Amino acid sequence: MMRIIKTCIFDLDGVIVDTAKYHYMAWKETARELGFDFTENDNERLKGVSRMASLEILLSVGKIKLSDEEKEYQADKKNKYYQSLIAGMKPDEILHGAYEFIELVRNAGLKTALGSASKNAMTILNRLNLTQLFDAVIDGSQVINAKPNPEIFLKAAKALNMDVAQCIVFEDAQAGVDAAHAAGMKCVGIGSPDVLKNADLIVSGLDKMLLGMIEENF
Repeated sequence: MMRIIKTCIFDLDGVIVDTAKYHYMAWKETARELGFDFTENDNERLKGVSRMASLEILLSVGKIKLSDEEKEYQADKKNKYYQSLIAGMKPDEILHGAYEFIELVRNAGLKTALGSASKNAMTILNRLNLTQLFDAVIDGSQVINAKPNPEIFLKAAKALNMDVAQCIVFEDAQAGVDAAHAAGMKCVGIGSPDVLKNADLIVSGLDKMLLGMIEENF
């Protein structure tokens, strides 16, 4: 059966913007206040990991034990640091080619959705004037299960009244690729073939993506 792609679903971080540096700065400040240093090498362990799981890793680096209540407090404080940092983001932080490709998709008559685990996704979209690029936005506040669970992509398809076979996902993390496949969708990996082994197509960034590549490959 021929696949007819009618919807493109985009992850946010690593696909459209790169907020990893802000997460690192916020975690580093959290560690500093707890009395130890958190290095960029330590931070690599947090990629694709939830906020609370990231805090557990950070505490293990510092060899610190906290109560559940204290953990909630530190995670919330880290998020406030992060929010203060992204409040200063500027449109030139949009990854090269991302705006142009999504605009191209829309002009071709395809629907667009954002499927991001970030609970701060709307803040970033509004800050960078990206909100109007998406027909639906599903973020971390609307889902219970994190990727690789397919919930976020299934909700995006439902919001646009699309069959999963009509959707294609753009993701930079293996957990996101797995979530797309679990949802019954094809996936374009944004990044390195060494990391995104199971993606159906891999490009280094949306600046390397052409509309015709969707038709050719899916």
